[in-house]
Amino acid sequence: MRALALLLALLLAACATEMDRRGRTENKVDVKYLAKTEIDRIADANRGEVVDGLLLIADKLYKRNPKEWRKGGQASREAAVDKLRRRESWPEFGGRREGEAAALAFTEAYSGDRVAALIYGLLTMVDAAFENKEEFYLFDSLNEAKLFNSARNMEIAIWKLGNDRLASGELFLLANELDPARRNLSFEREFGRLTGLLDFMARIVADRNGRTLSRLTQSAVGVIFLPVSFLK
Repeated sequence: MRALALLLALLLAACATEMDRRGRTENKVDVKYLAKTEIDRIADANRGEVVDGLLLIADKLYKRNPKEWRKGGQASREAAVDKLRRRESWPEFGGRREGEAAALAFTEAYSGDRVAALIYGLLTMVDAAFENKEEFYLFDSLNEAKLFNSARNMEIAIWKLGNDRLASGELFLLANELDPARRNLSFEREFGRLTGLLDFMARIVADRNGRTLSRLTQSAVGVIFLPVSFLK
């Protein structure tokens, strides 16, 4: 009975009503959706929102730190963001991805595009948390620990943006504007939204996997990015 109910639910979700040229309506079934559960569609939407949010943050960081995209040899801010969208690695990353790439943004010796390093690191981290897939189907599986650590890394990133500084005392990257006359916390809000999305997905996956997921106190926040790819 449960299998029948699941099949009926999938058929209903896959059906779409369209109107032909004569004004008659007909139901069509998109076969792709027969292989998708509600959780799969949530995963699709969740991943898309997180990726789009990181690209928005990249654009905003470039607006506040225009010298960074110029350091990377890009023709414009938009070109730099588009390169990040395609996950093209900058040569100065030395093949680094995820936390190792993101950490370059807050390394004194690094002289390349710090915005690219941070966002490329976070994007590849999110890709790893979603098993490097853009769409999810019935038999695909996710790991709640990878999603959980990705959420914590968003918190670490915003902490570092507001606290990590060069030896001269300047922030590595300008983000939130704390001047009372021009207060702007849009970066913190967007990172907070992405953290919430990843935590929400982690809880759904943990429930599907029959596990419990408790939010542990992250005592190392602001110090190191947590691993994602190596978790099993």
